[in-house]
Amino acid sequence: MNYILFDNFRRNYLFPLTFMRPACDIRVGILTIREKWERYLDTTTSTLTEPYLGDKYPIRKEAENILINGSILPTMELAGQVASLRPRQALIQDNTIVAIHVSEEELLGSADQLEKEKDGVEEIPTGSPFLKINHPYDVFRLNDQAIREDFAVLAHNRSSAGISSDNRITGDALFVEEGAHVAHATINTSTGPVYIGRDAVIMEGSLIRGPFALGEQAVIKMGAKIYGGTTIGPYSKVGGEVNNSVFFSYSNKAHDGFLGNSVITEWCNLGADTNNSNLKNNYEPVRLWSYPDQTFVETGLQFCGLIMGDHSKCGINTMFNTGSVVGISSNIFGPGFQRNFIPSFSWGGTHGFSLFKLDKAIAVAERVYKRRGKVFDELEKNILKNVFDLTISNITM
Repeated sequence: MNYILFDNFRRNYLFPLTFMRPACDIRVGILTIREKWERYLDTTTSTLTEPYLGDKYPIRKEAENILINGSILPTMELAGQVASLRPRQALIQDNTIVAIHVSEEELLGSADQLEKEKDGVEEIPTGSPFLKINHPYDVFRLNDQAIREDFAVLAHNRSSAGISSDNRITGDALFVEEGAHVAHATINTSTGPVYIGRDAVIMEGSLIRGPFALGEQAVIKMGAKIYGGTTIGPYSKVGGEVNNSVFFSYSNKAHDGFLGNSVITEWCNLGADTNNSNLKNNYEPVRLWSYPDQTFVETGLQFCGLIMGDHSKCGINTMFNTGSVVGISSNIFGPGFQRNFIPSFSWGGTHGFSLFKLDKAIAVAERVYKRRGKVFDELEKNILKNVFDLTISNITM
């Protein structure tokens, strides 16, 4: 069967996380949503998403296809129900399509059209609980449970690689992939599992409390303090104090400073002693910027920190207030608490912002990619150009 992960109108409520990727490529837990589905279904997937993302994330159509909502995290039971769908059958929960079996001809429209035009479709209630990402803050809110579920799958019937005896380990829920190096660290798995990816590094003096996931070739710097519900994605470097936060991949917080209840996407860099607030002084629920609503909306959360879009960076000693959202490719610096919403392609800080011109943003991205041995190619440039066009109206100087 050909499986396609689709975006619907809800992807706009996931901005800035989905400006540069489909919802299914959000990392929550150890794996991305796409990686979870591909593991459960034992196959590869393609994507039905926005046209400007289509060249990097192309769709593959066959005579018969099963479309899966890309914001839903699978379980073994749910994956089995999806794989069992017959033509013109759909798994439904709360009037939302979880998955639908369609022909190639029916794929001519958007996913939203498929959800609206369900005439002749047999609707089957899932009856199976699952996690779903509806808002950016759901990534850190659900990360504790998602790590536990991914760990159970990744460690099943496998033997962990060993680590040296100079580490102090509490509990037995530790899984280490081959090539990882852990030295003189304290790891507590009695509060949740700890997964250490292939060729990852945990430096001396680090204190880690599960559930925690460290991606392939990611690095925890010396003396870091990492609390549970945290994921450091592949090729990221993190130091200081981190609590219940998710780094997608290729992002750095290499120095001291606190980050809590936050989501950092790809190619971001937090300068030394960057700190964020994750709790208001009056303990009230946090409001967060919503791109579709163009205003701050209630999250219902008491703890909510920083949501940072791809390619954004901040200087040393930057302070982010409770419930802050930073768009794509912004450069933030200067004293005092920054605005709670900083639009994409902004350059500046509390003293004011100017436009970070597209050609300058591309030049920086090229240098950052080269530093990691990668090429910021035409696919990436075109996506960034499209995001610039989509977001330029939000930039207020």
